[in-house]
Amino acid sequence: MVDYKKLVEKVEESIRQVVKNQEVDITKVELEAATVVVYTKDADIFARDNRLVRKMSHKVRRKVEIRPDSSILADVAFSEKKIREIVPEDAEITNIYFQPIVHEVIIEAKSPGLVIGKHGHVLNKIKEEIGWIPKAVRTPPMESKTIENIRQYLRKESEERLKFLKEVAKNINKECPPKSENWVRMTALGGYREVGRSCTLVSTRESRILVDCGLGVSNTNKPDMSPYIYVNEVLPLNSIDAVIVTHAHLDHSGFVPGLFKYGYDGPVYCTAPTRDLMSLLQLDYLKVSNADGRKPPYTSEHIRKMVLNTITLEYEETCDITCDVKLTLRNAGHILGSSIVHLHVNDGLFNLVFTGDMKYEKTWLFDKANAKFPRMEGLVIESTYGGRNDFQPTREKAKEMLCEIVRTTIEQGGSVLIPVFAVGRSQEVMLVLEEAMSLGQIPKVKVYLDGMIWEATAIHTAYPGFLNNTLSKRILHEKKNPFLSEIFERVDSATKRKEICNRYEPCIVLATSGMLNGGPVMDYLSAWASESINTLIFVGYQAEGSLGRKLQTRGARMITILNNGRREDIEVNMSIETCEGFSGHSDRKQLIKYMRKIKPRPEKVIFVHGDEGKCLELSSAVYKKLKLETVAPKNLETIRFR
Repeated sequence: MVDYKKLVEKVEESIRQVVKNQEVDITKVELEAATVVVYTKDADIFARDNRLVRKMSHKVRRKVEIRPDSSILADVAFSEKKIREIVPEDAEITNIYFQPIVHEVIIEAKSPGLVIGKHGHVLNKIKEEIGWIPKAVRTPPMESKTIENIRQYLRKESEERLKFLKEVAKNINKECPPKSENWVRMTALGGYREVGRSCTLVSTRESRILVDCGLGVSNTNKPDMSPYIYVNEVLPLNSIDAVIVTHAHLDHSGFVPGLFKYGYDGPVYCTAPTRDLMSLLQLDYLKVSNADGRKPPYTSEHIRKMVLNTITLEYEETCDITCDVKLTLRNAGHILGSSIVHLHVNDGLFNLVFTGDMKYEKTWLFDKANAKFPRMEGLVIESTYGGRNDFQPTREKAKEMLCEIVRTTIEQGGSVLIPVFAVGRSQEVMLVLEEAMSLGQIPKVKVYLDGMIWEATAIHTAYPGFLNNTLSKRILHEKKNPFLSEIFERVDSATKRKEICNRYEPCIVLATSGMLNGGPVMDYLSAWASESINTLIFVGYQAEGSLGRKLQTRGARMITILNNGRREDIEVNMSIETCEGFSGHSDRKQLIKYMRKIKPRPEKVIFVHGDEGKCLELSSAVYKKLKLETVAPKNLETIRFR
């Protein structure tokens, strides 16, 4: 194990060399994960001259963060009073909270631009008066309990968090062997020739990294829903250096807390929205599992530990995650915060890209997936809709189709049930319904949101920078925020759900889960399935083995469901429709177009996250059309790149 004290001394010496001709009082240097933290009594000097920070960063080959020394920080009560005096009332401050461990004060306001001031003069004045580093953030347009709980928890556990970051720094800064002795390989641990339990082990001589660790929640016929983390290549779990989560859906993030249950204690890397959304989905997974009489593979304690150990990154931010691997996350266009993972191994030995779930088309929510990389030799890409007949209509065609189905159902006096994933499809369907009703394209009826949809939508509004520019501007304009339309109403109790199930007026319900494998959607299905005037509309992928797939493809008319722990036989007379085009996955045409456009051209393409036939078909087509070396491995197979 690296001697942390000696490591810090070496870095501090390099830092002091950069500022030796400057009158700067550096009081302490520390390492927190991949960041070098410099404490100083002269933070204003660094603020005035950004070149100093850049020089230090170049010298130590790490991100450098400047913090004021604790001796110059004003009392918290005095500081809050000063902030409220300095910031204009029009900024509408909603919250101020201090983070003593990192010497920051977060100022939450409805108009953060007024907290910042022209050329940052308001923030600079605050800094001069109280010493703390002020940061302005926008008050979320919709209150999110998830975000607030995570922020409170991280503030409460700030000392434990700091200890953890120092431990991560030791691993990142350990000595690596010469480049000539290195190698790179990956082992398929889940999600290969199947959809669900996505998990890949990336191994170098010095590092072992998991990319995703999901659950096979879509197929209730499989007794083992977890990835193959118990094989020799992975165990013991405390030897894993890092976990990277591409996005929050449970088939990619659902077993991450389970890693902490069984011995892992390292970092989890993802975007901030992914951290928040996967926590929300994991907690709901525990709730649904317990309600259905199933024992979940971890507890809320393990989710909290995961949150504590999560290091969030922005898109395009490059970060050392081990001594020989750098990580960059890029937009995947799938759901909020979804990322394409770019691993840069040993200063150019090999570059491996995981698309995760991706959408190579601009949608109502996101820009299309990133297709340009500085370097890339290996590409691991999804194949969900990679079959020869997997072609989806455009978003506009999908909107027309949905509106026609909804209009027909409502006009005949029926109600519409749309099973959705809380994250992604819910928000897109909401945008379509809001626009169609405002333009008079469909009758204006109440749209009920059941499950985690309201909370997930609130998280979307808290991260407008991860949405496309058009939607971001609408959200930031309170009166134009489409998610706050009067047509939407939250279902927040079983009593209200029962009232809606028994109502006779036409309405629309968006409810989880998206594949009819549990959740509040089952109550509506049970209540409405027997009436032919009602309609069930699928707008998302239905995995093999799920109840949604059985209804969608086989037209089952008698089904048995598990509803609140009870088995229930249901006669299905309601119309069953599939509205293609809302998927957050690229279809076959988009996938092939992505591989044509991607720069640079990969040496090898690995296909994952698709039914076996689709993975094999897409692999064969890309080999023939694009002349790329392709492979569609099975779970537990290993591929060596270098």
